[in-house]
Amino acid sequence: MTMAPPSGADDEAVHPFRLQAPQVQLDDLAKRLANTRWPQQVPGTSWEMGTPVGYLRDLVDYWQSGYDWRAAEAELNTFPQFSTVIDGATVRFLHVRSPEPGATPAIMTHGWPGSVVEFLDVIGPLTDPAAHGGDPRDAIHLVLPHIPGFGLSGPTPDAGWDVPRIARAWAKLMRRLGYTRYLAQGGDWGYAITMQLAAIDAEHVLGIHLNTLLTPPPSDPQQAKNLTADDQARLNRVLEASADMSGYAAIQGTRPQTLAYALTDSPVGQLAWIAEKLHDWADPSNLSGPVSRDRLLTNVMLYWLTGIAGSSARLYYERAHRAEPTSTPRPSTPVGVAARGRRRQTRSPPRRTAAHHHPLERASRRWSLRRPRTTRTVRSRPPSLPPPAPPSTAQLS
Repeated sequence: MTMAPPSGADDEAVHPFRLQAPQVQLDDLAKRLANTRWPQQVPGTSWEMGTPVGYLRDLVDYWQSGYDWRAAEAELNTFPQFSTVIDGATVRFLHVRSPEPGATPAIMTHGWPGSVVEFLDVIGPLTDPAAHGGDPRDAIHLVLPHIPGFGLSGPTPDAGWDVPRIARAWAKLMRRLGYTRYLAQGGDWGYAITMQLAAIDAEHVLGIHLNTLLTPPPSDPQQAKNLTADDQARLNRVLEASADMSGYAAIQGTRPQTLAYALTDSPVGQLAWIAEKLHDWADPSNLSGPVSRDRLLTNVMLYWLTGIAGSSARLYYERAHRAEPTSTPRPSTPVGVAARGRRRQTRSPPRRTAAHHHPLERASRRWSLRRPRTTRTVRSRPPSLPPPAPPSTAQLS
């Protein structure tokens, strides 16, 4: 199931596919897990130096004896999945249309070290809110792409796949699916891609929603003077957390190829690299929390089986080595932000600072409890898609 980059020009056709990892890859994974060489850990340390051995051993034991990849694969295959070629790169995506004819189209973008797995639990409530106790007028047609270089999209065929290029690909994908007006959502890299998409395709993007909001401290002395003590404390937390938690980005932004050898060869290495960040941001050790062991391992499997540790890391390199530095544009479309839980304490800037860079919409109580009904007025012609294809490992080679 290792993904090979495509060759040639765009194939504007949209092809269905089903996920089916070859058993030989799963057998190889089992052998590698059983033969893991475990490193020494300084006594008395925990997460401050990285993923602890004890935590990781427990997780690997579950990976070997409790986790069921075929069940996770079957869950992914319950949703319609498609493949197309944009700007020479394969783009694979889930496309789940709502049963509601007036549903609003929306594209949701993951980040690193994420994947479309992080959206699986919201597909039902968003596409069919009536079946989940919601209002059918809030229904959404969902497009959930794997970023080129990530997951089932596989490695990119050439350099230059940075945020602006991905955003242009998303605009082309939505047009290809027949959506002329749509919403966009994202966090982490999805935040940057969504912001860029709203800027370059403002004519078609109705509004955006973000679950990351990176905002630099104010450079204007007057604006800085207007910050309250609470504002300054929140900015300080952002800066302190960035210094301690950004080592991964420095490595991936400078030497992604060197890192790729270790993560592509060792499943435990790949797991540790991802689990550390999810622990920092979401605390997967809390099994009743936002990231269960099964979801974490399914996410890691999409990195391991496709061999995209290096290609996903290259997005950081592309950002750091652009000939012209990329600035996140200020979109003209309305912006909604969700800042909750542990990550809010380290990533959420003061509203007065964020509003300088983003046209934020203050949510009413009704909007906070349910998506705004204004989206029900959007109409878009349904795409013409081929029927589902039978399972085929050849489609993923």
